[in-house]
Amino acid sequence: CNPQMGNLGHGRKLWTDTTCGYNSTELYCSYSENADLLCKQPKCSKCNSIHLAHPPSAMVDSSFRLPHTWWQSAQGIQREKIQLNLEAEFYFTHLIMIFKSPRPAAMVLERSQDFGKTWKPYKYFSINCSAAFGLDDDVTKKEALCTSRYSSHFPCTGGEVIYRALSPPNSADDPYSLKIQAQLKITNLRVQLLKRQSCPCHSNDLNANPPQLTYYAIYDFIVKGSCFCNGHADRCAPLKGFRPVKAAGIFHVIHGRCICKHNTAGTHCQHCAPLYNDQPWLAANGRTGAPNGCKSCKCNEHSDTCHFDMDTWLASGNQSGGICDNCQHNTEGQHCERCKPGYYRDLRKSFSAPDICKLCSCNPIGSAMLPFSNSTFCDPSNGDCPCKPGVAGPQCDQCMVGYWGFGHYGCQPCDCAGSCDSINGDCINSNADIEWYHEIPGLYAVRNKSEVAWEWDEEQGYSALRHSGKNVFIGLLVRETQGAVMARELRAASSIKKGYTVPWLQDGIQHH
Repeated sequence: CNPQMGNLGHGRKLWTDTTCGYNSTELYCSYSENADLLCKQPKCSKCNSIHLAHPPSAMVDSSFRLPHTWWQSAQGIQREKIQLNLEAEFYFTHLIMIFKSPRPAAMVLERSQDFGKTWKPYKYFSINCSAAFGLDDDVTKKEALCTSRYSSHFPCTGGEVIYRALSPPNSADDPYSLKIQAQLKITNLRVQLLKRQSCPCHSNDLNANPPQLTYYAIYDFIVKGSCFCNGHADRCAPLKGFRPVKAAGIFHVIHGRCICKHNTAGTHCQHCAPLYNDQPWLAANGRTGAPNGCKSCKCNEHSDTCHFDMDTWLASGNQSGGICDNCQHNTEGQHCERCKPGYYRDLRKSFSAPDICKLCSCNPIGSAMLPFSNSTFCDPSNGDCPCKPGVAGPQCDQCMVGYWGFGHYGCQPCDCAGSCDSINGDCINSNADIEWYHEIPGLYAVRNKSEVAWEWDEEQGYSALRHSGKNVFIGLLVRETQGAVMARELRAASSIKKGYTVPWLQDGIQHH
């Protein structure tokens, strides 16, 4: 997946230290040699600021439509600089310079990858690398940093300087590997012209003295490259805020913002799209053609973004490392796969539904609270609430059977043989329905002295009364003195508290 290549100089401004005629009108002459290296009659002209005919932009106009335009430096300049500043990172492949003047005796090509903060040399050029730079010549030593191939005096005009960023041994490498990126990626390109030289052509006229050329002149400055997309785009668009510089005959500009594919994003497709961080980002493989696209996170449609976590990735056996961000719709978890505390799942709906999680309807008095919190919670699978002791119901809003006193501490057990009123604890289904057959002598009766008195234990009279908090039915069977049995049933309709006695019963005990 490769974007279109072109001249990175098109649509951008070239910067030079000087331009002929900028400060004052300058007279300059130029000439060329024939096949026998004989100088032709020089051609002289003027360069002035009113008709600035040789600006830096002439180097990046159309080489085909305007082949005879050129940039020219000021007269007498020995050191000159040409610089191209780019608005983003680009891949640079090769440079072609076509000189109108003789090529420099020494020059250096440099690049920056941090928008001009630091510079590194690509190549040194000199007819004598050792004398000029103290470097080996790649003509004699392969892959040396200097070359003498493009520094000859001849041709005096139309001479070329060519540089390829990738030498043939590296051309088979993956073009998106870190090694190749370090070689090809640029934000700025600079050529420093360090030493001027004249054309040593001979004249047929022994009295003729060919004029010395004391300036640099370049027809074309062609910087071949493409936008840098890590193999995840084949088209590029203008970067925000970038406005191409208009130039004669130029209709196509190589832009710097990639239109990303493979679920990637960024100016250079250098990271995964917001919801596609389930595995580490990778550049495409330029050798095998593998796109190495980004993998989507499984957020169940409850999040728009996720991030990659290396610990999660390693723990999964390199299968999944995405963690969903800011889960919506009251969900939570690595994949927004469960309802938050205080919510439960509606099993009738798909888990991707925006209303999948329902608010728990737990009674705040009867339900248990989250630890270190004042919030209630429920079973996230069905909405059932965890109740306090003695409390029942899906919402924990009532006492269990056999419990009473619904409150912040739950419900307390009934103090009854059966159940009790859930509000006040009054027994409502006790042993009153069971017949009593234990005969208890009359506790008080008017009798003659001749009658036989019953002997009974006083505790028998209290045994049914000492159990507090209950509604009881007391059945007492009284045997009359003549042997006739008469049943008296007494009912205490209200709760008999501890220590309370029925008046008539108390009187009977006292008389006894």
